[in-house]
Amino acid sequence: MCGIAGLFSPGGADEGRLTGTVARMTTALVHRGPDASGTWTDARHGTALGQRRLAILDLSEAGAQPMHSACGRYTITFNGEIYNHLDIRVELESCGAAPNWRGHSDTETLLAAIRQWGVEPALQRLIGMFAFALWDAETRQLTLARDRFGEKPLFYGWSGGDLVFGSELKALAAHPDWAPSLDRAALTAFMRYSYVPAPATIWTGVRKLPAASFVSFSTDVAPGSWPAPRPYWSLRDRVVAGQHERIGSEQEAIASLERLLSVAVKRQCLSDVPLGAFLSGGVDSSTIVALMQAQASQPVRTFSIGFSEGGYNEAEDARRVAQHLGTDHTELYVDAQTALDVVPKLPRIYDEPFADSSQIPTHLVAQLARRHVTVALSGDAGDELFGGYNRHVWGGALQARLGRLPMPLRRTIGAVLGAIAPQPADTILNALQPVLPARLKVRHAGDQVAKLGRIIAADGFDGLYRALCSIDQDPAGTVVDGEEQSGWAANEMRQLTCRLDPLDRMTLADSLSYLSDDILQKVDRAAMAVALETRVPFLDKDVVEFAARVPPGMKVRDGRGKWLVRQVLYRHVPAEMIDRPKTGFSIPLDAWLRGPLKSWAADLLSPARLKRQGLFDPARVTRMFDEHLSRRHNHSYWLWNVLMAEAWHDEWARA
Repeated sequence: MCGIAGLFSPGGADEGRLTGTVARMTTALVHRGPDASGTWTDARHGTALGQRRLAILDLSEAGAQPMHSACGRYTITFNGEIYNHLDIRVELESCGAAPNWRGHSDTETLLAAIRQWGVEPALQRLIGMFAFALWDAETRQLTLARDRFGEKPLFYGWSGGDLVFGSELKALAAHPDWAPSLDRAALTAFMRYSYVPAPATIWTGVRKLPAASFVSFSTDVAPGSWPAPRPYWSLRDRVVAGQHERIGSEQEAIASLERLLSVAVKRQCLSDVPLGAFLSGGVDSSTIVALMQAQASQPVRTFSIGFSEGGYNEAEDARRVAQHLGTDHTELYVDAQTALDVVPKLPRIYDEPFADSSQIPTHLVAQLARRHVTVALSGDAGDELFGGYNRHVWGGALQARLGRLPMPLRRTIGAVLGAIAPQPADTILNALQPVLPARLKVRHAGDQVAKLGRIIAADGFDGLYRALCSIDQDPAGTVVDGEEQSGWAANEMRQLTCRLDPLDRMTLADSLSYLSDDILQKVDRAAMAVALETRVPFLDKDVVEFAARVPPGMKVRDGRGKWLVRQVLYRHVPAEMIDRPKTGFSIPLDAWLRGPLKSWAADLLSPARLKRQGLFDPARVTRMFDEHLSRRHNHSYWLWNVLMAEAWHDEWARA
C-alpha cells in the first residue's frame, strides 16, 4: 500500500519543473507511505511519476518504485496489492514469458504481465486492490487504472497545461497551477448522500477514475480534454448473468461460500509485515476472523474499540467472539473526549467533503491496530453483496405492498407520519423495546417513523431507493445555487428495473456507489492516515462473482439479512453469540451535537459565517440546528453533512 502521484505535460516540460512538482505532490502523501519515497521523470515527453512507499511485500530495494519493466518499455507507480501475483508468475513462467525476477514484489509481476499480454488483458487477470499510473515509452502513452471495486482511490484532472493525478486530492493541490472552482452539483450530491459520488469530485475539472476501468493519455492529447475511461470488467454484467446461473442447493451454496472466502482470506494474509484484523463481533468481521484463525498456526491479532454510551458499544460482543475463536485480542474503550479529539483532524484526512460519522471510530480502531500491525483485514462489503442492510431486508417487500395503494393515499399517509414529533414517538416506542423481537428493535425509533413516511410516499422503486439513501431530501434547496443531477446509481436502478429481482437491484446500486464512494473511501483514508493497510476478503473477485449467483432467498430470509454468510459463520461460532440487532459502527452523534460538540458546531453554523462562506442557506441551517438542540427532531446526520463541508471549506477551499 502506498501513495502515488504524478503529472503529464503532453508537449514536454523542463526537467527542473517536473522534478520539483512531482516531489511536492508526492510529499503531500507521506502519511500513506512513510517507508520510502521515489520519483522518476522523462522531460522530453513531459512525464513524472512519484510514490510514497509503505512496504508490505518485498521489503528490499527490489520493491522500490517507480519501477521499470525488465524490457525497459514500461515505468509504473503502483498503489495496492495483487493477491494472486504468485499465480500470475507461474503462468508467465509456464509460457516462457517470465523475466529474470529481481525480487518478489507484485509490482514487478504486474509489469511482466503487461509486457506479455497488454494492459487490459493483464487487468482482467488481477485479483486485488490497486491504482496505478503506467508510462509506455513505445506508444508514448500514460495509462491510469483502478481496481474492480474502487478500494484504492485515484483522482485526476487538468492543472494549467498539465494532467495531474494522485491517490488523494491533496497531491493534486500541491501542483503550482492548482486553481479549481467548487462544483455546486457535487456539493448538492454530497448533501444528499454524505459523499460525492464518482466520477465527480468536489472540484470542477477534477474526476475520480471509475472502478474497474482505465484511461490513456497520449502526447498529442489536448490539455483539458477527457478521453473516456474503458471498463475492463462489469459488476452489472455479472449480476445480470447471475440471474440465469443461480446456485443450486443450500448446502452447495454454504460450502462454496466458505471455500471461496477461505481462499480469499489465505490470499490476503500474504504479507512480509505483521498482520491482523478488525473485529466488531458482527457477522461479517466475525466470519473473516473465524476463517483467518482456522488457517493460522498461532492466534490471529484482532482489534476492537468500545464506547461507554449505551447502545454504541460492541466491544463486549467482539471480546466474546475473540475468546471463542482463540484470537490474540486487543480492545480499547474510548471516552467521548478521545473520540472528539479526532474531529479537528477529519478535514485533513478527508480532502473532499465526507460525512459518514463512522469515520471517527474507524480512524480510532485503525490507530489502535497500527500500534501492533501494518496490515488489517476487515469485514466490509458483506452487507452490499449479501443483503445486510435494513433496506435489503424489507425494502422490496414494502414497495410491492405499497404498489397496491394509490399514490394520493400514500402521500397522505407519508405526510401524517412525517408530522409526528419524534420525541413522543421515541418515548412510546422505547417503552415497547423490551417486548419487541430482536429484529424489530431500532435506535431513534421516532426518527424512523418519519423516514417510514418518506418511504411510503416514494414513487417507484428508484424513488424508494433514493428515499432510503438520502440524508437531505431537498439538497438543491440547502446548497446556495444548488443543482441536483440524477445519480448514476439511480440511473442503473431504472435501467435494470425489469431485468433484476428487487433485492439484486438494490444491492447492485449499493455496490456501484455507496460501497466504493462511502465505505471503501472511509476505510482507506482513516487507515492510511496512520499508514495502516486494510484488506477486504469479501471483495475477492471470485467471491463477488459467486455472490451475483446467489438467489435472493439465500441472502434475506425470515426477516434477516446475510442468511448465507450466517450459515458459514455458524460453523465456527454459536448462533446465539452472533444473532442480535444490527448496530453498525456508529457514535452518539445526536447527543454530542447537543453536548460536547455544541460550541464547535454553533461556531461553524452561525448565520453570519454561513452567509460569508456562501455554501448553504443560513435560514434552513439555523432552523435545523435549533430543532435539533431543542430535541424536536434528530437532525444529527444532516447537520454532520453541513459541518463536515464547512470544516472542509476552511481547510481546503480557502487555501
